[in-house]
Amino acid sequence: MLNRFFIEEHVKKALEEDIGFGDITTDYLTNEEDIMKCELNSRVEGVLCGRTVFETVFKILSDKVKVTFYKKDGDVIKKGDKLADIEGPARYVLMGERVALNYIQRMSGIATETNKYQKAIGEFKAKIVDTRKTTPLFRAFEKYSVKIGGGSLHRFNLSDYAMIKDNHIKYAGSLTKAVEKLREHISHAHKIEVECDTFEQVKEAVNCKADIIMLDNMSLEQMKECVNYISGRAIVEASGNVNLSTMHEIASTGVDIISSSAIVAKAPTLDLGLDCK
Repeated sequence: MLNRFFIEEHVKKALEEDIGFGDITTDYLTNEEDIMKCELNSRVEGVLCGRTVFETVFKILSDKVKVTFYKKDGDVIKKGDKLADIEGPARYVLMGERVALNYIQRMSGIATETNKYQKAIGEFKAKIVDTRKTTPLFRAFEKYSVKIGGGSLHRFNLSDYAMIKDNHIKYAGSLTKAVEKLREHISHAHKIEVECDTFEQVKEAVNCKADIIMLDNMSLEQMKECVNYISGRAIVEASGNVNLSTMHEIASTGVDIISSSAIVAKAPTLDLGLDCK
């Protein structure tokens, strides 16, 4: 999902932003021949994510920096675990430390939060999925992290498939008109999702043969009624009022997917540290 060329281009821009015209602290405190040894350690429990990106930061700065990981993306890590050894010219280890940590802490945080949400579903079939409420230009990394954490992915961008929301319906004149107009233009490969606030809208979406029906901000009773009515004629998505405490109950209504921006937007960074010897 994350191609190497994409990672390298993104990391180069991140390093340019952070280093500017030079690391005036490190440049004047170190010599080219100075060697530094460090460990990447976990200070909390979580799910590791971002190993390749972490490695790429140091690879771009100097191929003399060696990073040896003992865990892979998706592994559950515990407080006190040594995740990797880093050894190489002190100048480049110090120069890349912050950027490398920014990537792996953020990505591991999202993977960890996603894992909590998916586990909260328990025995039910539903899957937790992300949304487009992501950090600009960081979406690919965030979606990769969701996947590593055990979640599933919603559309990557606006061209993936058509999603009719309340403002689209108002503009088109009705839900039916919006679906009909889209079907005149979109590819046979594109699905249509409709956001529904009421049971009447759900019935209209089923009649229009929508591929995916989102139940937006409905009560548990309303969701159960809608799931029973749809009866497999469309994929059913639940959205709104989704948090860790509500996941299990929402999943119990029989919906197929539960979407939440919280697994990305509200995920805390995971506390990982680069400890130098």
